[in-house]
Amino acid sequence: MKKLGIVITDGVGYRNFVMSDFITEAVKQFDEIIIYSGLPTSCYQHFDNSKLEIKELAVYKEGKATWAFRKWKEIAHLQKNKSFYGMNDNLVSGYPKNNSVRSLFVKSVYFFTNLINSNSSILLAEKWQFSSFSKDKITKEYIEILKKDKPSHLFFTHQRPPYLAPFLYAAIQSKIPTSTFIFSWDNLASKGRMLGTFDKFLVWSELMKEELLYFYPNVKNDDVQVVGTPQFEPYVLDKYKPSKENFLAKFGLDNTKKIICYSCADVSIGPNDPIVIKTIAEAIRNNEIGAEVQLLVRTSPAEDDSRFKSIRDEFPEIIWNVPKWILTRENHQESWSQRIPSDEDITDLRSLLENADLSINMCSTMSLDFMLFDKPVINTVFGNQQNGLYNDQRFLNYNHYKKVIDGNAVTIAKSKQELIDQINQTFNNPEERKADRKAMIDLQIGKNLEGTSERIAKTLATFHD
Repeated sequence: MKKLGIVITDGVGYRNFVMSDFITEAVKQFDEIIIYSGLPTSCYQHFDNSKLEIKELAVYKEGKATWAFRKWKEIAHLQKNKSFYGMNDNLVSGYPKNNSVRSLFVKSVYFFTNLINSNSSILLAEKWQFSSFSKDKITKEYIEILKKDKPSHLFFTHQRPPYLAPFLYAAIQSKIPTSTFIFSWDNLASKGRMLGTFDKFLVWSELMKEELLYFYPNVKNDDVQVVGTPQFEPYVLDKYKPSKENFLAKFGLDNTKKIICYSCADVSIGPNDPIVIKTIAEAIRNNEIGAEVQLLVRTSPAEDDSRFKSIRDEFPEIIWNVPKWILTRENHQESWSQRIPSDEDITDLRSLLENADLSINMCSTMSLDFMLFDKPVINTVFGNQQNGLYNDQRFLNYNHYKKVIDGNAVTIAKSKQELIDQINQTFNNPEERKADRKAMIDLQIGKNLEGTSERIAKTLATFHD
């Protein structure tokens, strides 16, 4: 009997694997499916299928010993790979600024792992990390759940959240084969260690497969399958197909003017967002842009739009798209993880991608979203170490984004004037980087968007053969 367990951790995982066609396709491939959810069961009320069961997981909270071994493992992984700019950047930014007891411990780990960071030492730290929570009551509860349910395979839709390590441990103890999906294009070459060791891996592209095999030398080539990503599948699904007329009317857009979309990062990496938005709005007011244009700003789904109040007051002509993501649970330690998108928001986003004429963002995955619709992209990085702004220029050196720049798929604006000049250049010649955009999509997203969910479900089914 093929019985698939699917671990969905947060709102983005929900968007990728619930709001795509993945569950529908998985039901065709498996006799029974259990979703183990980090979100409330109420999020899944629209599913009515006798093959499908939803179980809400109790939230595991890390103890001090577990945290210590995990920090060792993660820092050692960064030290081992610090020749990659993104890894080193995370290493530098994570170094403690004070001398609290916890900070002194982390500093000692930095010193130790600078000397010893072999793959075997990282796996030893992971072994001790898992041992440290093996007797935890939540871990025992997870083991009992899996013993009772007996899934024949357990699929983790995200490879990184450390609070899922006890659930992975429970699967290993229960001798249940596991797989994971590499969540995002920047995860391998700039982020810390995975939450644990899986049996099989699903990746976006051949590029991501190469990265996985490099950073995790214990992984065998045959255990990694290229499937594309469900992140973009809603752009080819009929249920999210938008109407241009509805989109223009909903946001009060002028059909005679071109649309510039600025998509924000969250406040942790996007403190320069208001400066860029103001630059574009002033350029439009001062007739510095040759074409007739209007500015639509899409804020980050991870936050509300409160930090833009002064900009909204100063430039009432800016049109705003605040993503309609619903907070499913109050008082959670990671409240952003409990926000899930509405169907309306996915339709709005697809409408925006289809109808905007130019995308501007700070080195975001949204660059890929717009390239999928063959739209020109400008990346703004106004900050550096000298000018007092948040240093977003360092992201240009991150391995995953350097490929975008080297591939000539985007232009880079490091100042207000560069941005205005590039906006004008783009509107004068929007086809200029067309071939480069397509090549970048082919490099980063290894399979067609059509059939992504079916491909993933069928690949998971082969793991039972």
